[in-house]
This record gives sequence, structure tokens and C-alpha cells, in this order.
Amino acid sequence: MIQTIARWGVISTLFLITLIPMYMSGQLFFPFITGKAFAFRILVEIALASYLLLVLVDRKYRPRFSWTLVIFGVFTAWVAVADAFGVLPVKAFWSNFERMDGWVTLIHVFALFLITGAVFSVEKLWRKWWLAVIAVSVIVCLHGVMQILHVPGFAIHQGGVRADANFGNAIYLAVYLMFTLFVTAWQAIVSRGWLRNLLLCLIPIQLLVLVAASSRGALIGLVAGVVLSAALFLFESRKQWKDSLAAKIALGVLIALTLSAGAFFLARDTAFVKSDPSLSRMATVFSLGQELSVRSTLWSIALEGAKDRPIVGWGQEGFSQVFNTYYHPSLYEQESWFDRAHNTYLDWLVAGGVPALVLFILLLGFAFVALFRAKGMEPAERILLIGALGAYAVQAIAIFDNLWSYIPLAVILAMAHASSSREIPALAKLPEARSTNATGAAVAAIAVIAVALMWSVNVPNIRAASHLVYAISPIATDLKVNYGLFEKALADHSFGDQEIREQLVQYTTRVLQSKKVPDELKLSFVALANKEMEAQIAQSPNDARLRVLAATMFDATGEFDRALEQIDAAILLSPKKQTLHLKRAYELWSLNRDDEALEAAKYARDLDPSFPSIAVSAAYGMILNGDLAEGKALLTEAVGTTTLDDDQLFYAYYQAKAYPDLILVAAERVTVTKGDPEARYRLAQAYAAAGQFENARREIVFTIAEHPEAKAAGEALMKEIFVPAR
Repeated sequence: MIQTIARWGVISTLFLITLIPMYMSGQLFFPFITGKAFAFRILVEIALASYLLLVLVDRKYRPRFSWTLVIFGVFTAWVAVADAFGVLPVKAFWSNFERMDGWVTLIHVFALFLITGAVFSVEKLWRKWWLAVIAVSVIVCLHGVMQILHVPGFAIHQGGVRADANFGNAIYLAVYLMFTLFVTAWQAIVSRGWLRNLLLCLIPIQLLVLVAASSRGALIGLVAGVVLSAALFLFESRKQWKDSLAAKIALGVLIALTLSAGAFFLARDTAFVKSDPSLSRMATVFSLGQELSVRSTLWSIALEGAKDRPIVGWGQEGFSQVFNTYYHPSLYEQESWFDRAHNTYLDWLVAGGVPALVLFILLLGFAFVALFRAKGMEPAERILLIGALGAYAVQAIAIFDNLWSYIPLAVILAMAHASSSREIPALAKLPEARSTNATGAAVAAIAVIAVALMWSVNVPNIRAASHLVYAISPIATDLKVNYGLFEKALADHSFGDQEIREQLVQYTTRVLQSKKVPDELKLSFVALANKEMEAQIAQSPNDARLRVLAATMFDATGEFDRALEQIDAAILLSPKKQTLHLKRAYELWSLNRDDEALEAAKYARDLDPSFPSIAVSAAYGMILNGDLAEGKALLTEAVGTTTLDDDQLFYAYYQAKAYPDLILVAAERVTVTKGDPEARYRLAQAYAAAGQFENARREIVFTIAEHPEAKAAGEALMKEIFVPAR
């Protein structure tokens, strides 16, 4: 009875994991990430509790030895050591809501590997589990197709262009389908009849959605994995390849792949490719100069960080500190705060030092060898699993890991482990729990530990993620409710405290801008935000991003001297980051220290003079703070004009009442957009601000005549400009 319950407890939860891609919780912060990750953790914890009971009562389920198991175990243990000695131990262990990574996820992935490697080998369930994965991928692909076709109710969640199904991130979807394609091909080869036909029909749909996800790393990985698989089929049929159907198919795949790549290369500049956002993005794989430049800079930053801490690394989630410390000014127009090297190998090097990188490479290497030598697998199974592993190894050069690379990778590693494992005599000799008293005590002990584990690992964090998502939601009736929800989220003491505090600061700045919120409530928000940011900075004093957020809070309350202190502290942590020096200039202008402000703005520009936008930002600050002549002089020196099309400049001239310049900037937008109605209406607003109402009226009337579809907006603007003047 106990054995049956434990057995089905393990099997059912492992199969439920295949359903997670369809799950999304709108009641949690980062709904596409947190819901899936918490579901995964809970299911693995249930499976682990059931498995522990199972190995006590039946020795055939006990772990077996393989070098893949040993290396994975040592790797997991070493990362725990590295995290403990990292720069942010708590964050390294728990991660945050946005990533849901850290050692907690790693140990769950290792548990999945261990359990599947034992139970699925005994039960012969590998194929059925992968068929469940494929079945779910059908629903995922249908969702993706609906997004591609722009069917109402199936909006793309990330940017509105790249299909992401229910993953919320196109890259996560692409990596998931990259793995699934290899497994689908394997199942199609070994299946017969209607199932084979269905699987063969599914492959092009999976490929279509993967391309629509527009992840170049996943696509390159897929191609590399297909080439590797085809080469292995040819290698294994080398003695009779002329009579081998598998060899002929493999050769055909290689030829088709070569012709397809060549045709796509030739068509990369055609109107058809350029008109499709997914195809045009994928076409850039042939000219990745800018992308590789950014990636190589990030990789060089990672290597610099690794030199600093080559043995234990910086701990997981430590790359953000490395990025700040070794920031390169050439990244000015990229993301402000990278938290990954966008290279899985370098991410492990930074997180756990050289030992972690070596162990990770050895883990993949031993799994390759184990699969290549596997005698109990059919050729198609073995070769296509190697292809999937090869695809992962290649895409990992440009993509960081996430839950949807971890799960399929862990199961493939478990299959490699199972194919080369042997009995561990010490475990096999341990007696099985047979007596009612022994099994009853085991059930009670495991149940108590499992419930305590699931509660401590998940419940407070789920509760905090839920409180936060409602705290940042607009509640029209009473913002005291939002304030209370922030307090509840913080009282949960979750691993998301930093994100809660960051959201609190951003929400407080919006509250301060509202004229409808009572002053007493504004003061309450400010007091809470300042207290919590002070606590967060005390926990992570070397995080430049936190310093900038604290400065933002002080700016909102007019405490520019305190904001400047935080920016100065951030600059010490990231001395070559132009945005910090520009921010310092703004703070100095706000304190009427104009000479120092100008020096800070010019220093930001001089860090890398190739970015005219830095000079524009500096000039924006000068003009806003009353130094119109200096601002225009800087613009002339840097970009050769004082009236380029730029939103910052438009706003600055408007605030400075420099109306002739304001009109010229608006006119430049009309030229750049080739007469776009929105740009023309903006020009009309500039005329009106300058008191040139007849020119404003003429511009609106002309635009309505030229663009009848914009008539409603034009008439509304006409009323806005002229009706109040009566």
C-alpha cells in the first residue's frame, strides 16, 4: 500500500511538470515566471518526498552510480559553497521574482535529475514522459500560431512582435521548442501509424513557432544540433550508408538545411523578409556585428570579474556587481543593468569560479559520452538526444539558462546517467522498511519534513509576490489599500524584498505627482520608501542600482543634496557609467552648482564621445536649468545643430520658453517622419505655445485634409488650443 502510494506520488508529479508551460498566474508579480517556478518547485518537493519513501521500501528505486551523477552532485555542492562566499549570499541562494533562479532552483533541478534517473529507468517511462511533453507542446504551438495570426485574445506579451505563447519571454519559448523538436523527431522515428504521421505534421509547426519567437541563439543551436545528429547518423551507417535509409535521410536533411540557409541568405535583403519582423530579425544572423560587439563586451566584463574571484566566484546573481564594477562606456545605449553575461558558460564562471565552469563542461561532456556509448537505447533515441544536448551546448554560448532549459536538460542528463549507471553496493545492501511501525514512522517523518520544506520555500514568497502585484495595481477608491499591501508584502520577509522596495520607490514617486492624494498619505509613502531603501542599501551596499533608486526617491521629495550623495556613492561603484555622471550633473544643476554640473556632463560625454545622445542629455539638463546658451553650444559642438529631432530637447526648449528653437525641433520631426500627422500636430502645439495661433490652425487644417484618418485627433487639438482662449 505505502509503496503504491509513493510510486504514484512520484510518477504523477513528474508528469504534472510537463503541464507547467501552460500555467500562468496573474495574481503573482512576474506572472509568467513566478507561477511556473513555484509550481515546479512544489511538484519536485512532492516527488522528492514520495521518492524518499519509495527508496526506503523498495531497493530497486535507489540511486545508482554514474560519473554524470557524481559530477552533477559535485557541481551542485560547489555552487552552494560559491554562493555562501559570494558577494550577495542571500540573493545567490534565493534569486528574485524576475529570475527565480539561484541555488534553490539548482537543487530542485538536481532532485528532478536524481528522481527521473531512478524511477523512469525502473518503470520504463522515458518515452511516455517525453510524449507528454510533446502533447503539451501542441497546445503551446497552437497558442503561438494564434499570436502569429494576431487572433484576438492571443496577444504577444513581450514587445508585441516575437511569439512567446504563455512563457512571457520569446527566448524561453524558443529554447523549450528547440529541445522539443529533437524529442518529437525521435518519437516520430520510433512510432508507427497515425502517431508517426501526427508527429511528422507537428515538427514544421514547432519550427514555425520557434522562428516566430525570433531567438537567434536557439535557432543557431537547433541548426548545430541537427547537423550533429545527421553527422552521427552518417557516421554510424558509414559501412553500409548506400543501403541505409537513416543515412539517406540524414544526408537529405544536411542538403536541405544547406539549401535553406543559402536561400535565406540570398533573400535576407528582400522586401518579403524585411516586412516580417520575425524573419528580418532572424536574417541578422548573417550580420551580427553590433550584436556580437555588445555580447563580446559583456563577455569581457565577465572575464574581468572572474580574474578578481577565480576560485569561488561572485555567487549566483553576482554578475550585476561585476557589470557595475567593470562597466564599459561602449554599452551606453544598451540596457542599463545587465544581470547576466548572456553566455551560460561565463555565467557559471562568474557565479562559481573556474571549478564551476570546469564541472559544468565535464557534466555536458560525460553526458555526451554516456549517450554515445548507450547500449540500451535505439539509435534514433541516442543520436537525437545527443543532438539536443549539442543544440543546448551551442545556444548556451549566447543565451543564459532558465527553467525551460533546466528541465529538459536535467531529464536528458538523467537519461545519460541511467544509460551508464551501475548499482551502488552500499545502498543496495541497506534493508528495506517492511514493518508497519517502520513504514508508519517513515511516512510521518517524511510528511512533516516535506510540509515544512514546501511551506518555508514557497508560501511566504508566493504570498509576497501576490501582495506586491496588487500593491502596484491602481486602486481608485483609496491608496491606503496599496500602502497596506506594500506593508504586507514586506512583512512576508520573502526573497523578493529588494523588488518590493524598488516597486515601492517607483510607486511613491507617482503618488507624489498626484494632486488627488492627501499630503498625509504622501508623507506615509515617503517615510516607508525611505526606510525600506535604507534597509536594502544596508543589505547590499555595493549595488549601484539601489543607489540610483534612492536618489530618485530623494529627487521626488526635493532633497537634491541627499540624492547627490547616493549618486556619488554609485559612481564609486561604477565609475565609467555615463548615466551616473549625467545624473550627477542634474543633481548639481538642481543645487545651482552649475560649473560642477557642466564638468560632470562633459565628463560623461568624454567617457565615449561616439554617443551624440549623451551630449543631448547633457544639453537637456543645461537648458532645463536655465543655461540655454551653454546647452546650445554643447549641442553645436557635439552634433552640429541645436534643433535635432529629440523628445528631451523638445521638452527642454518648451520649459525654457525658447519658442523659435521649439518650433524648429518640431519641424525637424515632421521632416524625419515624412509628414506623419502626429508630428504635424506636435508642430501645431509648438506654434500655439509660441503664440502663433494662425500657424497652428493652418497646420491642423492642412493635416486633417492630408490625413482624414487623423481628423478626430486634429479636431480635439483644435478645441484644446482655441476653445479655452474664448
